[in-house]
Amino acid sequence: MARTANRKRETTETKVALAVDLDGGPYRVATTIPFFDHMLSLMAKHGGIGLAIDASGDTDIDLHHTVEDVGITLGEALREALGPREGIRRYGQAAVPMDEALATANVDLCTRPYFVYNVPRLPGAADFDTDLAEQFFRALVTGMQATVHLALAYGSNQHHAIEALFKALGRALGEAATPDPRIRGALSTKGCL
Repeated sequence: MARTANRKRETTETKVALAVDLDGGPYRVATTIPFFDHMLSLMAKHGGIGLAIDASGDTDIDLHHTVEDVGITLGEALREALGPREGIRRYGQAAVPMDEALATANVDLCTRPYFVYNVPRLPGAADFDTDLAEQFFRALVTGMQATVHLALAYGSNQHHAIEALFKALGRALGEAATPDPRIRGALSTKGCL
């Protein structure tokens, strides 16, 4: 069974079209925000997720609308691709160092959206800062319907910190979404997620 999804979102502020494949494939990201493209590409690569994103928006006003709407749309696509979430590991975790920074991600694909972001605000990564990263992750988690905890253990360079967070989330998400032949149905004593 294919674990893929295609989603679109069009508002007066943004236009987003994307496709995901939880079982891998190439990645191509074009959001008109180069740093964001780089981060999304890293997340896909390190998570083993096939990803195609074309997005544009009113970045002349602010990056927020485009970043958030990509998060919403990607989260919805991941939710669709996960389907009933049967036969998957459900939990994933990763600790990723990026030079002086260390980020951790813990994922539970439980259908209960909850997000914890334990990341201090750090100075300077062009226009893309840790607050903007938080808005993306929050939108993604809500759309995906998962519980995600992201933390920066330490780090002083904002670029390195954000990159470590995206890589860690990709790895943890890839692990949680991995099919496991030992698991029958949903990995829950309730019988469903």
